[in-house]
Order: sequence, then structure tokens, then C-alpha cells
Amino acid sequence: MARAAVPGRLTWRAATLAEARQETPSARTLVLDVPDWPGHLPGQHVDVRLTAEDGYRAQRSYSIASAWHEDDPRRVELTVQRLDDGEVSPYLTDVVQVGEQIELRGPVGGWFVWREKQPAPVLLIAGGSGLVPLMAMVRARAVAGARQPFRLIYSVRTPEDVLYAGELRRRVRDDAGLDVHYVYTRKTPDGWPAPPQRIDVATLNTYGWPPDFAPDCYVCGPTTFVETAADILVALGHDPRRIRTERFGGTS
Repeated sequence: MARAAVPGRLTWRAATLAEARQETPSARTLVLDVPDWPGHLPGQHVDVRLTAEDGYRAQRSYSIASAWHEDDPRRVELTVQRLDDGEVSPYLTDVVQVGEQIELRGPVGGWFVWREKQPAPVLLIAGGSGLVPLMAMVRARAVAGARQPFRLIYSVRTPEDVLYAGELRRRVRDDAGLDVHYVYTRKTPDGWPAPPQRIDVATLNTYGWPPDFAPDCYVCGPTTFVETAADILVALGHDPRRIRTERFGGTS
């Protein structure tokens, strides 16, 4: 997907790791302090660049997990899922320590974003770590005090792989405008009323918004997951122009 370059946002910045949180056994949130950060919209991402002592460089893109807030304008959070054969993610999840620096540039992207002035209800469909930019939207809604109702359908392998589990529980408990439904593909929690399964027509028809509500739909995850979910939404009658997708490689 082509994106327009914005002057100043393609400048590499030195970001200092201010805090790190372990989200799951294989995912870690990096809280970065970024001088002169221009702010960002929920759904945007950054490019991260690592440079080895011999000069070799590796670069990857990561979605921003946090909502931008004027009270803490330099803060950027990334949640990184470790890929065992990756060049960048193992360093970010297992090696980099508080006080150390990494390079990043951004924010990047203008299509897969949610703006608080959008009046429609919102349907978020996440596969695995595809939850990250959608969580930024959930957080941005709370920061703005927006009242559009959100529904999140989150497909994840096991209960242990759920990102932001505690935070999602708190937000659902405290906010009647947010609803979350989980789909477990490998293992379910004890007492779960359904066997492991994948997102299908029944899932989106039951837990998503009806097409007549004209919701803004955001789908993020592995390529096959995104294509399947988007096709189901269209088959259910949702306007393709209101379906925005972001995908990454791998399988769900």
C-alpha cells in the first residue's frame, strides 16, 4: 500500500527505552521516550532500525500501541512479538534494556487510522499481534472521551497469548461502550463454551455490527486472516469502502 511521505516524519530519531513490560511469554511492550515526536494517530506505525558494531543494519516496521497524549507528548509504545528467526524482534523482546537507545522514524500511514471525529460505530478484528494498532484505537477513544461504541473480535492461539489481557478486562468492566469477544484457535480457557476454532461467518455475524449500522471496520493480522475476515464482512453486506485492512506475513 503506497503512503505519502510527510516532511520531517522520515527523519531517524534516537529513542530511549524508558520502560519495558512483558505482555506474554513472547511479546514485550517498549515504552520509548522520543525527543521532538510530532504525535501520531491510532493505527499508524514506525520503522525501527538497528545497527550492529560492524555496520550491518536491519530495519522493520512496528505498529504503535499507544494513543498520543498531549500530557506526555514524547511517549511512544511498541508491542513486539518475538520471531525466533527474526533479525530485529529477538533483540527488542530479549536484549535491549531500559536506558538504551534504538532508532526509529515516523509516524507512517494515513489510511489505516481512526479519528475521534468519525461518528460511526467501530468494529475491530484482530488476529494475534494484529491487535496492536487496534489497541491504540481503543486507547485513543478513551483518551478523547469519545462515545462511539467499539466492538473488538480478537482471534488468538491460546489464553496465554492474549495481549493486554488485564487492561482489556478493566476497560470492558468500566466502559459500557466497549465489547470484546475472543476466538481461540489452539486452546481455550477452562470452561470456555466453544472448542478451538477460527473466525467464520457466524462469528462476525454474531459479534460484529450489523451492516445496516454502517460501522467503520478495521482488520489487522496475518495476510490469510485479513483476507478471510474482509471477505466475510463483504459477504455479510458491509460496504467495502468502510473496511480498512493492515496485514503482515506469517500464519495465524
